[in-house]
Amino acid sequence: MAGEGGGQRPDAAAQGWFERARRWCLRARGTPGYERHTLLLVLKSTLAATLSWVVSYYVLDAPSPAFAPFSAVLIMQVTVYQSVLQSLRYLAAVAAGVAMVAALGFLGGPDLLTFALVALVGLSIGRWPALGAQGSQVATAAFFAFSTYAAATTATEKVTQLGQILLLVLIGCGIGVVVNVTVAPPMRYRSAEYGIRSLSTALGELVSDMYPVLREGELDEERCRQWRRRAEQTGGLITQAREGFRTAEESLYFNPRRLLRRHRGRASFDGYGAVAAALERSLYQVASLTRSLHQWHEGEGDRHDDRAFLLGYADFLESLAQIAQVLGGLDEDSLAEQSRQLCHLADEAQGRCRDVTGTADRAGLPLADPARPYGVLVVESTRLMEEFQHACDVLQRHVGQEA
Repeated sequence: MAGEGGGQRPDAAAQGWFERARRWCLRARGTPGYERHTLLLVLKSTLAATLSWVVSYYVLDAPSPAFAPFSAVLIMQVTVYQSVLQSLRYLAAVAAGVAMVAALGFLGGPDLLTFALVALVGLSIGRWPALGAQGSQVATAAFFAFSTYAAATTATEKVTQLGQILLLVLIGCGIGVVVNVTVAPPMRYRSAEYGIRSLSTALGELVSDMYPVLREGELDEERCRQWRRRAEQTGGLITQAREGFRTAEESLYFNPRRLLRRHRGRASFDGYGAVAAALERSLYQVASLTRSLHQWHEGEGDRHDDRAFLLGYADFLESLAQIAQVLGGLDEDSLAEQSRQLCHLADEAQGRCRDVTGTADRAGLPLADPARPYGVLVVESTRLMEEFQHACDVLQRHVGQEA
């Protein structure tokens, strides 16, 4: 029986929590996705923090040992490159904060006015763009350093305590970087693949909805409006794909795993980058196509649609949907087979693209009339085919380089 307030029984709630945790762990163990990356990051951060605590507390017997593990966790990033970059910025921020406290403290003493001046200068330095996300650490380090400075009784102790803060931060950053480099260094090839998959899936789903309507001759304003809206909403996917590609590319820098054969480095990302760029341009071209169709149906007047032309265009879009489907399952481990399949599909699409242009010429369609969509359809079919052919050629060259 459920609780009187309609709430879930405690044992049922606990069972549901354990079941969700079990599924999460199974996903982390089974596939190299978000769950596994998160688990690795947590375990590596724990290891780095523990090692830093051992060095700062047991070896150095520092009065403020927490600086080291805090620094180690702070710079544990998703890529080795980011760990190195953020550790350098963090060290610079802490050094600026500590040096400022030392200078102002010895000039003005540990009083309230000096603290206010420390806060003002620290927050101002933190706005320096070169420090990036670590800019706020200037003021944070300055506040901790000021409290340490104020608690010290002699000038020698003050200098020693401030220097020890820098040493602990250096130890934490060093251990964090070493752990990130040596313990399962993150290699985010899949981020590039995921970006390509999201773009190709969005493109494939859109043209898959379009070609049956064109084939059946059921084109109407409402459908065109929906297609245009969907095409215009792909900007977020493009941004995410670019970010995923950037993360994947960064994962190469300073990463020892790039020496392994399956991770050849620049060739992979040159290929993936070219494919992603081609898909981005294709989405923009499909958006132009949907705008033309929508504006056409917003107008008035008789429309003498050429049935053969629309049928041929539907066949062309269907061939693009098939290519997008293959790209949507892009996997480096199966790239050779996928490349051959893409080349075959690209040849078919090329033939259908030529049929579209030939049909338009034979029918004498008003390609130069801006009020009719035929000219835009012909132009965009050629451009779309060029982009997809380029993507297929790039992948084929990449496979040849990896062979």
